[in-house]
Amino acid sequence: MKILLEKGRLFALAVAIMLSCVSSVAQQTEQSVSMPMYLTLEKAIEIGLAENPTIVVADQQIQLKEISKKEAWQALLPSAEISGTVQYTLLAAEMKLNNMSFKMGQDNTSTWNAQMQVTLPLFAPTVYATMNLTKSDLENAVEQSRSSKLDLVNQITKAYYQLILAQDSYDVLTKSYEQSSRNFEVINNMYQLGSASEYDKISAEVQMRSMQPTVISARNGVNLAKLQLKVLMGVTADVDFSIEDRLEDYEDRLMSEMVYAEDCSLENNTSLRQMRLSEKMLQQTLKIQKMNFVPTLALVGSYSFQSLYNDNLRFSDYDWSKSSNLILSLSIPIYRASNFTKIKSTKLQINQLAENRKYTERQLDMQVRTFVDNMKASAEQVASNKEAIAQADKGYEIAKKRYEIGGGTILELNSSELSLVSAKLTYSQSIYDYLAAKADLDKVLGKNDFINIAE
Repeated sequence: MKILLEKGRLFALAVAIMLSCVSSVAQQTEQSVSMPMYLTLEKAIEIGLAENPTIVVADQQIQLKEISKKEAWQALLPSAEISGTVQYTLLAAEMKLNNMSFKMGQDNTSTWNAQMQVTLPLFAPTVYATMNLTKSDLENAVEQSRSSKLDLVNQITKAYYQLILAQDSYDVLTKSYEQSSRNFEVINNMYQLGSASEYDKISAEVQMRSMQPTVISARNGVNLAKLQLKVLMGVTADVDFSIEDRLEDYEDRLMSEMVYAEDCSLENNTSLRQMRLSEKMLQQTLKIQKMNFVPTLALVGSYSFQSLYNDNLRFSDYDWSKSSNLILSLSIPIYRASNFTKIKSTKLQINQLAENRKYTERQLDMQVRTFVDNMKASAEQVASNKEAIAQADKGYEIAKKRYEIGGGTILELNSSELSLVSAKLTYSQSIYDYLAAKADLDKVLGKNDFINIAE
């Protein structure tokens, strides 16, 4: 009996442990499902580069160019083909000479012919030039993929900062609304006690209620900014994440990352790199067109079977004759008018591209200087706006104390509160402007820590 009781206790204890484990696992699973993913800028860019359809298509384009490159050098490999013909003669031709006639075959018979031919290019300058062209085409596809990645990183970076700006603005407006609500409660209580006028009560209530639509609009702005970031990352709308960064956390970067336009090189700018590659490809195309004037040499070998004058389909009774040939084929171009026209057209395209590249360089240089100036202006505004927040906060506290002791008016209190909110929003906006200009500058310069720049 004791043994049975002991076993029963052990069984109950085991069941309790299993239920506890299941409950713990269930709680952990529920927490992992309900808790949003903590997102950083690095993580957002990593997900975007892996999931965004634009990047996937660009990578597939590189694969297509690699296949084209293989096709180009495969033109130098031997080619083999088997061909066959069957000719049925209803009435053979007849030759007459000096009152004599000769049949050039037999009526109602078939002739069977089978041939295998192998061709080996010995000297094909056009193929050599085409191989160089496909190599440059592959490099251009890689650069276009890099351009797509730079553009996506720029968009994700600015969308990430935009979301932080929306969140910070929402926090400022929410706190301002809460403060307005507390002010209204205080003034309403003072009005009930007769120590505040009805005008003060109405003004406080209007101040509070006018803030509510702004808070709702700011909340919708946060949701819209988050949705835009999800689209750029290539994730579905049901994926939830949270960002704990604040724009004030980036304030220290403003002075440490001071950039001057003279130090900015456009060597890695993706537009200029693509133009240089396009010019290189046009030069190679011109070389291919000039190769149309160069002779080509090929070696052709053939082996054939032939059976003549067969009047039935019994293949075993046919008499087959064999023959083989080895041919050295030389082709020398003499004249083709279209070759001269194509060369002239390609030279004009090269000149046009050179002029466009000069114009693009001037435009990009102007953009660099603009972004650098915007960064400097934003950095100066951040320092000024930070001081403005301190002064506005001090002014609000003074106005609040003056009103409490009866030395100030409700208009002064409302005005000081609005000034404080405006200073905080302007401070966040100036930091965002700096970060957005820095992201645009990095895109123009072709710089990014998340993309390996191919030299």
